[in-house]
This record gives sequence, C-alpha cells and structure tokens, in this order.
Amino acid sequence: MRILGIESSCDETAAAVVDELGHVYSDVVRSQVAAHAPYAGVVPEIACRDHLRAVGPVVERALADAGLGLADVDGIAVTRRPGLVGAVLVGVQFAKGLAWALDKPLVGVDHLLGHLLAVFLRYPDEGVPRAAPAFPFVGLLVSGGHTALYRCDGPAPPDVHELGGTRDDAAGEAYDKLAKLLGLGYPGGPVVDRLAHAGDAARAPVSLPAPMAHGLEFSFSGLKSAVARHVARAGKPADEAAAADLCAAVQGALVATLVKKTLAAAAREGVPRVVLAGGVAANRGLRACMREACEARGLELHVPPVRSCTDNAAMIAYAGALRLARGERDGYDIGPERRTELERLTKKGRGPRAQSPTTIIR
Repeated sequence: MRILGIESSCDETAAAVVDELGHVYSDVVRSQVAAHAPYAGVVPEIACRDHLRAVGPVVERALADAGLGLADVDGIAVTRRPGLVGAVLVGVQFAKGLAWALDKPLVGVDHLLGHLLAVFLRYPDEGVPRAAPAFPFVGLLVSGGHTALYRCDGPAPPDVHELGGTRDDAAGEAYDKLAKLLGLGYPGGPVVDRLAHAGDAARAPVSLPAPMAHGLEFSFSGLKSAVARHVARAGKPADEAAAADLCAAVQGALVATLVKKTLAAAAREGVPRVVLAGGVAANRGLRACMREACEARGLELHVPPVRSCTDNAAMIAYAGALRLARGERDGYDIGPERRTELERLTKKGRGPRAQSPTTIIR
C-alpha cells in the first residue's frame, strides 16, 4: 500500500508517500522557522495561516516526487493529535476532503507514535539498509514539546506504555529557553548543540543542578532557572567561546540525565534495545553519549536519520499504513485533539506521584 501522509501539528507543513514496509517514496517538509524566529517561539496564529497556504502545494510536490497521482495512493493518513489545535485542524480537514473526494480510506495518527516508529523508515538514498529494531524496545522520545520514556511492545497505541515523562519543560523547550536567555536565536537546539560541541563544560562559570536524579520522570526547569540566575547576575557571555562553554555545561547535564534514565528504564524492563526519537534525537551530543553508553551495557541502539527525527510526514504515513494494514479506518467525524492517545502516567507540576516503583539513578 502506498499511503499519502500529511503532518501539520506545529510549525512544519509536510507530506510524504510511504508504504507499510517503511519504504519512503517521497518526503517533503516546508519549515516555518523564518516566520517564527522574530518571536523566539512558535506563534499559533502564524502557524495556522502558513499551513493553510502551504498544505496544497506541499502535497502536490510529495506526489510529484513519488511519481504518483492522487488516484494512485491507497489511503490518506494525517496527524490528528497532539499539537496546536488550529494547526492540526488544517491538516485534518485537508485530509478529510481528499479522502472523501477520492473515496480513499482515512486514518488519523498520533504524532508521538509516529516519532517512535520513525526508526523503521527506509529511504532510497541510504545505501546499506539499517537494521530495524525488534519489539519490545525502550523508546526515548525527546522533542520541543515532549520528553518521555516508553516501553514499546508493538506498533499500535495500546502496545506503548509510558515509563516516565517530564513534569515541566521538555528537553527541546529547555534548549530553546537557554538559547533565548543567551541571545542565540531560534530554534535553539541546533545552535546550542553546535556551540556545545566546541565548548568545555569545565570552564563554564556556573554550578548546575542535576535534573531530578530519582525515578524515570524528568524535570528541566531547575536547569533553566540556574542559567537564568547566572545570566541575571553575570550577564550574557562576553564572546562565542564563553557561550560555547556554558552551552557545553548545560548540554552535558541534560544529556547525562537522558542517557542515565534511558539505561535505567531498559534495565528495569529487561529490554535489550533502545530507540531514540523526536527532534532532540538529532542532537550530536545525545547521539554520541547514548551510543557509547549502550555499547558499554551491551544494548542495541537504533537511531533514525536526522531527517526522520524532526517533524515529518513520512513517519505519519508509515504509522497510518500500519493502521490500514490492520484493517482500521476512521470516519469523517475525526477532529484535532490536544492530548496524545498514548498512555500517560506523569503529571505536570510538583508533588508525590502514584507511579511504578522508584528507580534510583546512580
């Protein structure tokens, strides 16, 4: 089956054609970074209007790149949750219109599930095929809006179980806030990663707290607050070298937490495989540290190509293709949803949690 996927959950308008084996026929992403950069963050109204302008041409380009017409696709998959409601609505309504006009089956896809399954995508220009992970695996999904650990026993939402999520800021959000504090521009993740690669954490003139050492939940607000207090007291770094040292210290603390908790989750679950997913999975520091740690523990590590980490429609088309292969369909009454369909255990904010037994990270 060749499935047309549409993604519009945040600030990328994307379309792709993928089959149920993960083969990518086309993958088109139109970024809105330039439109949101002056505001150092995504402005929902701007995002919605840009999706409205772009979704038609982006779908046309994806079909052209795949060498297909609309009549040649076997179904339509679209992100319906979670995300900016107005942005998701644009993609959902467009997909429903296409499905109705073409009399093709329609499936809504959970954006987070798409990220967790992106590791199964196969691009024609990759050369030697990557080994696909077997189930079960522990998935670390880390992005601008989400940070969570999951046990994945299969590719359907009921097979995915949260082991721990973030109580406050997501990791990518922490990167963007750090970049804003230091005046590094938007989006913050790539520039912080670049500077961290050139910096030395030992030279950074700041003491950073270890983010939530206990359990499998995450909290990065303390890290952000420590940097904010430092900048308020000492001012922004005087030059790029000083900024690089500070970025190296922050990234080091953040990555160490992500890696340690992922390994702890794999050990607790008795799962020998780890998958990285989400936009922050493109971070060089995280990829390198996770690879080194997994090799030391004898764990398989599966990391998607960088282009599959950030928001894209190929992962949505693939997740939708699997739904269609299972005989699942959605009606024209589906609409956008703010919350994920995946199991959620972690609650935002402070206080005790009724959760699985505490895991102490040493």
